[in-house]
Amino acid sequence: MYNDYITTQNEAICHLFLHCCYKDGNFSHEEVDSVSAKFVDLQIHKDLNFKEELQHYKSYINDVTNEDEYLNYIIKLINPVHDLALYSYCVELCLSDGLLSAEEESLLKKISNILDIGEEQSTVDNLITQRKAVELEKIF
Repeated sequence: MYNDYITTQNEAICHLFLHCCYKDGNFSHEEVDSVSAKFVDLQIHKDLNFKEELQHYKSYINDVTNEDEYLNYIIKLINPVHDLALYSYCVELCLSDGLLSAEEESLLKKISNILDIGEEQSTVDNLITQRKAVELEKIF
C-alpha cells in the first residue's frame, strides 16, 4: 500500500501535494502543472520522478480507507519545521483549480489539526484565497 511507496520526506511532500489536488475527484492539467511547479520551486525534482510518483499515487489512493491515518503517516515523515508554510502550500494546491470543494475543505481541516495550527488556519486560508483571487481577477 502507500507505505511501500512513501518512505522519504520528499516522497511524502509529493504525495501530500498530489492528495491536495486530487481530493475533489478532479485532476486537471492545471493542477498537475501546479504540483510539478512546486516540485521545481522546492528542488524536489532532483530526487524524484514526478510522473512515477503520480502513478504510485494513483495506484494506491482508492485503497486508502482511513484518510486521517494516511495524513498522519505522511506528515510524520515530512516532519515539518515550518508548519504554516506547508499548510499554505496545501491550501494553494486545493485552490489551484479555482474552487474549494467540501472535500478539500475537510482535508485542509484535517491537515491543520495534525499540524496543530488551530487559529492560524483561517488567516492562512484567507491569505491564499485572496492571493488566488488577485491572480485570477488581476486586481487588488
